[in-house]
Amino acid sequence: MILRLSLRAQRGLLLAAFAALCFLSYFSIRVARAAHAAGLNTRAGYEHAVRLEPSDPRNWYLLGRFYQYDFEQSDPNAALNALLVARSLDPLSADTLLDLAANYDEAGKTAEARASYLEAKRVYPLSSEVLWRYGNFLLRNNEIDAAFPEIRKAVELDPKRGPEAFSRCHRVVPDVNEILDRVIPRNFQIYVYILLDSTSSAQFDLALQVWQRAKILPGTVNLTELTPLANALVQSNRMEEAVRFWQEAAAKIAVPIPPDAPGSILWDGGFESGFFGGGLSWHFPPNENGVQIKPDQREKHSGAQSLQIAFSGRSNVYFAELCHWAPIDSGKTYRLSAWVKTKALTTDEGIRFGIFSRVAGRAETILTNDVHGDQPWTNLALTWTAPVSDSPTQVCAVRSQSALQDGDIAGIAWIDDVTLTPVAAPVPSSEAAGPNNR
Repeated sequence: MILRLSLRAQRGLLLAAFAALCFLSYFSIRVARAAHAAGLNTRAGYEHAVRLEPSDPRNWYLLGRFYQYDFEQSDPNAALNALLVARSLDPLSADTLLDLAANYDEAGKTAEARASYLEAKRVYPLSSEVLWRYGNFLLRNNEIDAAFPEIRKAVELDPKRGPEAFSRCHRVVPDVNEILDRVIPRNFQIYVYILLDSTSSAQFDLALQVWQRAKILPGTVNLTELTPLANALVQSNRMEEAVRFWQEAAAKIAVPIPPDAPGSILWDGGFESGFFGGGLSWHFPPNENGVQIKPDQREKHSGAQSLQIAFSGRSNVYFAELCHWAPIDSGKTYRLSAWVKTKALTTDEGIRFGIFSRVAGRAETILTNDVHGDQPWTNLALTWTAPVSDSPTQVCAVRSQSALQDGDIAGIAWIDDVTLTPVAAPVPSSEAAGPNNR
Protein backbone atom coordinates (compact mmCIF):
# COMPACT_ATOMS: atom_id res chain seq x y z
CA MET A 1 0.00 0.00 0.00
CA ILE A 2 1.45 3.37 -1.00
CA LEU A 3 0.74 6.29 1.28
CA ARG A 4 0.08 9.43 -0.70
CA LEU A 5 0.48 12.80 0.97
CA SER A 6 -1.23 15.94 -0.07
CA LEU A 7 0.85 18.65 -1.66
CA ARG A 8 0.50 20.76 1.50
CA ALA A 9 1.69 17.85 3.70
CA GLN A 10 4.63 17.25 1.42
CA ARG A 11 5.62 20.88 1.67
CA GLY A 12 5.25 20.81 5.45
CA LEU A 13 7.37 17.70 5.76
CA LEU A 14 10.02 19.23 3.56
CA LEU A 15 10.01 22.41 5.61
CA ALA A 16 10.32 20.45 8.89
CA ALA A 17 13.23 18.46 7.51
CA PHE A 18 14.94 21.64 6.39
CA ALA A 19 14.40 23.24 9.81
CA ALA A 20 15.85 20.16 11.53
CA LEU A 21 18.83 20.27 9.19
CA CYS A 22 19.42 23.94 9.96
CA PHE A 23 19.09 23.29 13.67
CA LEU A 24 21.59 20.43 13.61
CA SER A 25 23.95 22.32 11.36
CA TYR A 26 23.88 25.31 13.68
CA PHE A 27 24.77 23.24 16.72
CA SER A 28 27.35 21.20 14.83
CA ILE A 29 29.04 24.37 13.65
CA ARG A 30 28.92 25.81 17.15
CA VAL A 31 30.44 22.66 18.65
CA ALA A 32 33.14 22.69 15.98
CA ARG A 33 33.89 26.35 16.62
CA ALA A 34 34.10 25.71 20.35
CA ALA A 35 36.46 22.79 19.80
CA HIS A 36 38.61 24.94 17.54
CA ALA A 37 38.69 27.74 20.11
CA ALA A 38 39.67 25.36 22.91
CA GLY A 39 42.33 23.85 20.66
CA LEU A 40 44.11 27.20 20.50
CA ASN A 41 45.26 26.62 24.11
CA THR A 42 44.95 30.31 24.92
CA ARG A 43 43.00 32.22 27.54
CA ALA A 44 40.87 33.90 24.87
CA GLY A 45 40.28 30.57 23.15
CA TYR A 46 39.02 28.84 26.29
CA GLU A 47 36.84 31.82 27.21
CA HIS A 48 35.34 31.80 23.72
CA ALA A 49 34.75 28.04 23.96
CA VAL A 50 32.68 28.33 27.15
CA ARG A 51 30.60 31.13 25.59
CA LEU A 52 29.87 28.93 22.57
CA GLU A 53 29.28 25.73 24.57
CA PRO A 54 28.48 26.69 28.17
CA SER A 55 27.06 23.25 28.94
CA ASP A 56 30.28 21.39 28.07
CA PRO A 57 32.13 20.57 31.33
CA ARG A 58 35.36 19.92 29.46
CA ASN A 59 35.54 23.53 28.27
CA TRP A 60 35.05 24.84 31.80
CA TYR A 61 37.67 22.43 33.12
CA LEU A 62 40.23 23.57 30.53
CA LEU A 63 39.46 27.20 31.26
CA GLY A 64 39.89 26.61 34.99
CA ARG A 65 43.23 24.85 34.45
CA PHE A 66 44.46 27.72 32.31
CA TYR A 67 43.50 30.30 34.93
CA GLN A 68 45.17 28.22 37.63
CA TYR A 69 48.45 27.31 35.91
CA ASP A 70 49.09 30.33 33.69
CA PHE A 71 52.58 31.38 34.77
CA GLU A 72 52.26 34.92 33.47
CA GLN A 73 48.76 35.76 34.67
CA SER A 74 47.30 33.15 36.97
CA ASP A 75 43.90 33.85 38.51
CA PRO A 76 43.09 31.36 41.30
CA ASN A 77 39.64 32.83 42.00
CA ALA A 78 38.58 32.66 38.36
CA ALA A 79 40.04 29.15 38.22
CA LEU A 80 37.97 28.11 41.23
CA ASN A 81 34.76 29.46 39.69
CA ALA A 82 35.40 27.70 36.37
CA LEU A 83 36.26 24.40 38.07
CA LEU A 84 33.14 24.59 40.23
CA VAL A 85 31.04 25.00 37.08
CA ALA A 86 32.84 22.04 35.51
CA ARG A 87 32.15 19.94 38.61
CA SER A 88 28.47 20.89 38.62
CA LEU A 89 28.19 19.76 34.99
CA ASP A 90 30.21 16.56 35.50
CA PRO A 91 30.54 15.53 39.16
CA LEU A 92 32.35 12.31 38.17
CA SER A 93 35.37 13.92 36.50
CA ALA A 94 38.46 12.96 38.50
CA ASP A 95 40.52 15.52 36.57
CA THR A 96 38.24 18.33 37.66
CA LEU A 97 38.15 17.14 41.25
CA LEU A 98 41.96 16.91 41.40
CA ASP A 99 42.52 20.42 40.07
CA LEU A 100 39.80 21.73 42.34
CA ALA A 101 41.61 20.10 45.28
CA ALA A 102 44.89 21.68 44.16
CA ASN A 103 43.19 25.08 44.01
CA TYR A 104 41.83 24.70 47.52
CA ASP A 105 45.20 23.45 48.78
CA GLU A 106 47.09 26.43 47.36
CA ALA A 107 44.55 28.75 48.98
CA GLY A 108 45.12 27.09 52.36
CA LYS A 109 41.64 25.53 52.42
CA THR A 110 42.86 22.16 53.67
CA ALA A 111 39.45 20.72 54.57
CA GLU A 112 37.96 21.54 51.16
CA ALA A 113 41.06 20.16 49.42
CA ARG A 114 40.86 16.92 51.39
CA ALA A 115 37.17 16.52 50.55
CA SER A 116 37.86 17.03 46.86
CA TYR A 117 40.74 14.53 46.87
CA LEU A 118 38.59 11.96 48.65
CA GLU A 119 35.78 12.50 46.15
CA ALA A 120 38.25 11.98 43.28
CA LYS A 121 39.43 8.80 44.97
CA ARG A 122 35.83 7.59 45.35
CA VAL A 123 35.14 8.30 41.67
CA TYR A 124 38.36 6.70 40.40
CA PRO A 125 39.81 4.43 43.12
CA LEU A 126 42.33 2.73 40.82
CA SER A 127 43.86 5.87 39.36
CA SER A 128 47.58 6.16 39.99
CA GLU A 129 47.33 9.92 39.44
CA VAL A 130 44.56 10.32 42.04
CA LEU A 131 46.37 8.22 44.64
CA TRP A 132 49.66 9.96 43.90
CA ARG A 133 48.31 13.47 44.29
CA TYR A 134 46.30 12.62 47.38
CA GLY A 135 49.32 10.91 48.94
CA ASN A 136 51.47 13.96 48.28
CA PHE A 137 48.79 16.19 49.80
CA LEU A 138 48.93 14.08 52.96
CA LEU A 139 52.73 14.18 52.91
CA ARG A 140 52.75 17.98 52.67
CA ASN A 141 50.47 18.09 55.69
CA ASN A 142 52.85 15.80 57.62
CA GLU A 143 50.30 12.97 57.73
CA ILE A 144 53.03 10.45 57.02
CA ASP A 145 51.26 7.30 58.20
CA ALA A 146 48.29 8.10 55.97
CA ALA A 147 50.41 9.28 53.03
CA PHE A 148 52.68 6.26 52.62
CA PRO A 149 49.95 3.70 51.77
CA GLU A 150 48.43 6.03 49.17
CA ILE A 151 51.80 6.64 47.50
CA ARG A 152 52.61 2.92 47.63
CA LYS A 153 49.35 2.09 45.82
CA ALA A 154 50.14 4.75 43.21
CA VAL A 155 53.54 3.15 42.56
CA GLU A 156 51.99 -0.31 42.33
CA LEU A 157 49.71 0.99 39.57
CA ASP A 158 52.47 2.98 37.85
CA PRO A 159 55.94 1.54 38.66
CA LYS A 160 57.78 4.38 36.95
CA ARG A 161 56.67 6.64 39.79
CA GLY A 162 59.01 4.67 42.04
CA PRO A 163 62.04 7.02 41.92
CA GLU A 164 59.99 10.14 42.60
CA ALA A 165 58.08 8.40 45.38
CA PHE A 166 61.32 7.26 46.98
CA SER A 167 62.93 10.69 46.65
CA ARG A 168 59.98 12.61 48.11
CA CYS A 169 59.44 10.26 51.01
CA HIS A 170 63.17 10.08 51.73
CA ARG A 171 63.20 13.84 52.30
CA VAL A 172 60.65 13.35 55.06
CA VAL A 173 61.95 10.06 56.50
CA PRO A 174 65.73 9.64 56.05
CA ASP A 175 65.73 5.91 56.87
CA VAL A 176 66.13 4.18 53.49
CA ASN A 177 64.93 0.82 54.74
CA GLU A 178 61.78 2.33 56.20
CA ILE A 179 60.94 3.95 52.86
CA LEU A 180 61.57 0.69 51.01
CA ASP A 181 59.47 -1.24 53.52
CA ARG A 182 56.51 1.12 53.66
CA VAL A 183 56.37 2.94 50.33
CA ILE A 184 58.07 0.90 47.60
CA PRO A 185 56.44 -2.34 46.44
CA ARG A 186 58.69 -5.42 46.44
CA ASN A 187 59.19 -5.25 42.71
CA PHE A 188 62.71 -5.69 41.32
CA GLN A 189 62.23 -3.36 38.35
CA ILE A 190 60.96 -0.54 40.59
CA TYR A 191 64.10 -0.89 42.69
CA VAL A 192 66.20 -0.68 39.51
CA TYR A 193 64.40 2.54 38.54
CA ILE A 194 65.27 4.00 41.96
CA LEU A 195 68.87 2.82 41.69
CA LEU A 196 69.24 4.50 38.29
CA ASP A 197 67.72 7.73 39.58
CA SER A 198 70.06 7.77 42.58
CA THR A 199 73.02 7.11 40.30
CA SER A 200 72.09 9.94 37.95
CA SER A 201 72.09 12.35 40.90
CA ALA A 202 75.50 11.01 42.07
CA GLN A 203 74.02 9.44 45.23
CA PHE A 204 76.09 6.28 44.88
CA ASP A 205 75.89 5.19 48.54
CA LEU A 206 72.11 5.49 48.37
CA ALA A 207 72.04 3.48 45.13
CA LEU A 208 74.11 0.72 46.76
CA GLN A 209 71.74 0.64 49.74
CA VAL A 210 68.82 0.15 47.38
CA TRP A 211 70.73 -2.57 45.55
CA GLN A 212 71.27 -4.51 48.79
CA ARG A 213 67.50 -4.84 49.01
CA ALA A 214 66.93 -5.30 45.28
CA LYS A 215 69.34 -8.19 44.79
CA ILE A 216 67.30 -10.56 46.96
CA LEU A 217 64.07 -9.93 45.04
CA PRO A 218 62.98 -12.20 42.19
CA GLY A 219 63.74 -10.85 38.74
CA THR A 220 66.42 -10.81 36.10
CA VAL A 221 68.95 -8.12 35.31
CA ASN A 222 69.53 -6.20 32.12
CA LEU A 223 73.19 -5.34 32.63
CA THR A 224 72.89 -2.29 30.39
CA GLU A 225 70.62 -0.69 33.01
CA LEU A 226 73.14 -1.24 35.78
CA THR A 227 76.32 -0.16 34.01
CA PRO A 228 75.96 3.54 35.00
CA LEU A 229 76.40 2.71 38.68
CA ALA A 230 79.29 0.31 38.04
CA ASN A 231 80.98 2.90 35.81
CA ALA A 232 80.50 5.61 38.44
CA LEU A 233 82.02 3.43 41.16
CA VAL A 234 85.04 2.62 38.98
CA GLN A 235 85.56 6.27 38.06
CA SER A 236 85.31 7.20 41.74
CA ASN A 237 88.08 4.64 42.44
CA ARG A 238 85.68 2.53 44.49
CA MET A 239 86.78 -0.61 42.73
CA GLU A 240 86.02 -3.11 45.49
CA GLU A 241 82.40 -1.96 45.66
CA ALA A 242 82.15 -1.89 41.86
CA VAL A 243 83.34 -5.50 41.62
CA ARG A 244 80.99 -6.74 44.32
CA PHE A 245 78.05 -4.91 42.75
CA TRP A 246 78.88 -6.23 39.28
CA GLN A 247 79.26 -9.81 40.43
CA GLU A 248 75.93 -9.67 42.26
CA ALA A 249 74.24 -8.10 39.23
CA ALA A 250 75.74 -10.63 36.82
CA ALA A 251 74.40 -13.44 39.01
CA LYS A 252 70.88 -12.26 38.12
CA ILE A 253 71.18 -12.17 34.31
CA ALA A 254 68.61 -14.27 32.47
CA VAL A 255 71.15 -16.69 30.94
CA PRO A 256 74.08 -17.27 33.31
CA ILE A 257 77.51 -17.47 31.70
CA PRO A 258 80.06 -20.20 32.44
CA PRO A 259 82.23 -19.40 35.46
CA ASP A 260 85.59 -17.76 34.88
CA ALA A 261 88.84 -19.55 35.68
CA PRO A 262 89.29 -20.08 39.43
CA GLY A 263 90.83 -17.04 41.05
CA SER A 264 90.67 -14.76 38.02
CA ILE A 265 89.64 -11.20 38.85
CA LEU A 266 88.44 -10.46 35.29
CA TRP A 267 84.74 -10.97 34.56
CA ASP A 268 83.82 -12.93 31.43
CA GLY A 269 87.38 -13.58 30.31
CA GLY A 270 85.99 -16.05 27.77
CA PHE A 271 83.63 -13.48 26.17
CA GLU A 272 80.68 -15.82 26.70
CA SER A 273 78.15 -13.25 27.93
CA GLY A 274 77.91 -11.32 24.67
CA PHE A 275 77.71 -8.18 26.80
CA PHE A 276 80.24 -5.47 26.06
CA GLY A 277 80.56 -1.79 26.72
CA GLY A 278 80.14 -0.95 30.36
CA GLY A 279 80.65 -1.80 33.98
CA LEU A 280 83.13 -4.57 34.73
CA SER A 281 82.75 -6.07 31.26
CA TRP A 282 85.06 -5.77 28.26
CA HIS A 283 84.61 -2.43 26.54
CA PHE A 284 85.63 -1.41 23.05
CA PRO A 285 84.45 0.56 20.01
CA PRO A 286 82.89 -1.95 17.56
CA ASN A 287 84.50 -0.29 14.53
CA GLU A 288 87.18 2.37 14.80
CA ASN A 289 90.32 3.26 12.83
CA GLY A 290 89.86 0.29 10.54
CA VAL A 291 89.57 -2.18 13.45
CA GLN A 292 86.40 -4.26 13.71
CA ILE A 293 85.60 -6.27 16.85
CA LYS A 294 82.85 -8.85 17.27
CA PRO A 295 82.13 -12.22 18.90
CA ASP A 296 82.90 -15.26 16.74
CA GLN A 297 81.34 -18.66 17.42
CA ARG A 298 83.30 -20.43 14.68
CA GLU A 299 86.71 -19.90 16.30
CA LYS A 300 87.24 -20.37 20.03
CA HIS A 301 89.84 -21.70 22.41
CA SER A 302 87.11 -22.94 24.76
CA GLY A 303 83.45 -22.32 25.47
CA ALA A 304 80.98 -21.15 22.83
CA GLN A 305 82.80 -18.20 21.27
CA SER A 306 85.87 -15.98 21.18
CA LEU A 307 86.33 -12.33 20.28
CA GLN A 308 87.49 -11.55 16.76
CA ILE A 309 89.64 -8.50 15.94
CA ALA A 310 89.86 -7.71 12.21
CA PHE A 311 92.28 -5.14 10.79
CA SER A 312 91.42 -3.54 7.45
CA GLY A 313 94.98 -2.89 6.22
CA ARG A 314 94.33 0.81 5.76
CA SER A 315 96.54 2.18 8.56
CA ASN A 316 99.50 1.53 10.81
CA VAL A 317 97.19 1.76 13.78
CA TYR A 318 98.09 1.82 17.46
CA PHE A 319 95.28 -0.13 19.06
CA ALA A 320 94.60 -0.40 22.80
CA GLU A 321 90.84 0.12 23.00
CA LEU A 322 89.75 -3.42 23.95
CA CYS A 323 90.04 -3.25 27.73
CA HIS A 324 88.76 -4.54 31.07
CA TRP A 325 89.00 -2.80 34.44
CA ALA A 326 91.19 -4.84 36.82
CA PRO A 327 90.35 -4.75 40.54
CA ILE A 328 93.92 -5.20 41.77
CA ASP A 329 95.39 -4.91 45.27
CA SER A 330 98.58 -2.87 45.55
CA GLY A 331 101.62 -5.00 46.35
CA LYS A 332 100.08 -8.25 45.12
CA THR A 333 101.63 -10.25 42.29
CA TYR A 334 99.38 -11.32 39.42
CA ARG A 335 99.66 -13.59 36.43
CA LEU A 336 98.06 -12.34 33.22
CA SER A 337 97.24 -15.08 30.72
CA ALA A 338 95.47 -14.85 27.36
CA TRP A 339 95.04 -17.10 24.34
CA VAL A 340 95.47 -15.61 20.87
CA LYS A 341 95.11 -17.04 17.36
CA THR A 342 96.02 -15.14 14.18
CA LYS A 343 95.33 -15.52 10.48
CA ALA A 344 97.31 -13.56 7.86
CA LEU A 345 98.04 -10.86 10.43
CA THR A 346 100.57 -8.70 8.61
CA THR A 347 103.56 -6.58 9.74
CA ASP A 348 106.00 -7.19 12.56
CA GLU A 349 103.58 -5.94 15.21
CA GLY A 350 100.64 -8.20 15.99
CA ILE A 351 98.37 -8.68 19.00
CA ARG A 352 99.71 -8.68 22.53
CA PHE A 353 98.24 -8.00 25.97
CA GLY A 354 99.16 -5.32 28.46
CA ILE A 355 98.42 -3.98 31.91
CA PHE A 356 97.94 -0.21 32.12
CA SER A 357 98.20 1.68 35.40
CA ARG A 358 99.18 5.11 36.73
CA VAL A 359 101.70 5.68 39.49
CA ALA A 360 102.18 9.19 40.89
CA GLY A 361 100.48 10.60 37.81
CA ARG A 362 102.75 8.71 35.42
CA ALA A 363 101.46 6.02 33.04
CA GLU A 364 103.01 2.58 33.39
CA THR A 365 102.49 -0.27 30.95
CA ILE A 366 103.73 -3.84 30.95
CA LEU A 367 103.26 -5.91 27.77
CA THR A 368 103.42 -9.56 26.74
CA ASN A 369 105.09 -10.73 23.57
CA ASP A 370 102.98 -10.43 20.42
CA VAL A 371 101.48 -12.92 17.95
CA HIS A 372 101.29 -12.18 14.20
CA GLY A 373 101.26 -14.00 10.88
CA ASP A 374 99.44 -17.36 10.92
CA GLN A 375 99.56 -18.86 14.38
CA PRO A 376 97.42 -21.45 16.18
CA TRP A 377 96.05 -20.73 19.62
CA THR A 378 99.03 -19.36 21.55
CA ASN A 379 99.27 -18.47 25.22
CA LEU A 380 100.56 -15.01 26.10
CA ALA A 381 101.46 -14.50 29.74
CA LEU A 382 103.32 -12.25 32.13
CA THR A 383 103.65 -11.67 35.84
CA TRP A 384 103.32 -8.27 37.42
CA THR A 385 103.36 -6.82 40.90
CA ALA A 386 100.71 -4.15 41.34
CA PRO A 387 102.05 -0.75 42.35
CA VAL A 388 100.26 1.80 44.50
CA SER A 389 98.11 3.23 41.71
CA ASP A 390 96.22 6.51 41.80
CA SER A 391 93.62 5.42 39.24
CA PRO A 392 91.93 2.18 38.15
CA THR A 393 94.09 -0.36 36.33
CA GLN A 394 93.12 -1.87 32.97
CA VAL A 395 93.99 -5.03 31.07
CA CYS A 396 93.95 -4.39 27.31
CA ALA A 397 94.58 -6.13 24.02
CA VAL A 398 97.27 -4.10 22.26
CA ARG A 399 98.68 -3.66 18.77
CA SER A 400 101.71 -1.36 18.79
CA GLN A 401 102.57 0.70 15.74
CA SER A 402 105.07 -0.88 13.38
CA ALA A 403 108.44 0.74 12.66
CA LEU A 404 108.30 -0.63 9.10
CA GLN A 405 107.68 1.74 6.21
CA ASP A 406 104.74 -0.40 5.10
CA GLY A 407 103.26 -0.91 8.55
CA ASP A 408 99.55 -0.93 7.66
CA ILE A 409 98.14 -3.97 9.42
CA ALA A 410 95.66 -6.40 7.87
CA GLY A 411 94.33 -9.77 8.94
CA ILE A 412 92.44 -11.31 11.83
CA ALA A 413 93.18 -12.21 15.43
CA TRP A 414 91.02 -14.09 17.90
CA ILE A 415 91.35 -13.79 21.67
CA ASP A 416 89.89 -16.02 24.36
CA ASP A 417 90.23 -17.15 27.98
CA VAL A 418 91.84 -14.03 29.39
CA THR A 419 92.63 -14.28 33.12
CA LEU A 420 94.36 -12.16 35.72
CA THR A 421 95.06 -14.29 38.77
CA PRO A 422 96.83 -13.50 42.04
CA VAL A 423 99.87 -15.72 42.58
CA ALA A 424 101.83 -16.51 45.69
CA ALA A 425 105.16 -16.12 43.91
CA PRO A 426 106.25 -14.96 40.44
CA VAL A 427 106.30 -17.49 37.62
CA PRO A 428 109.53 -17.76 35.57
CA SER A 429 110.49 -14.42 34.04
CA SER A 430 110.74 -15.96 30.55
CA GLU A 431 106.95 -15.66 30.27
CA ALA A 432 106.98 -11.92 30.69
CA ALA A 433 108.17 -8.94 28.74
CA GLY A 434 109.79 -6.07 30.56
CA PRO A 435 107.68 -3.03 31.47
CA ASN A 436 107.39 -0.26 28.92
CA ASN A 437 106.66 3.11 30.47
CA ARG A 438 104.54 5.38 28.31
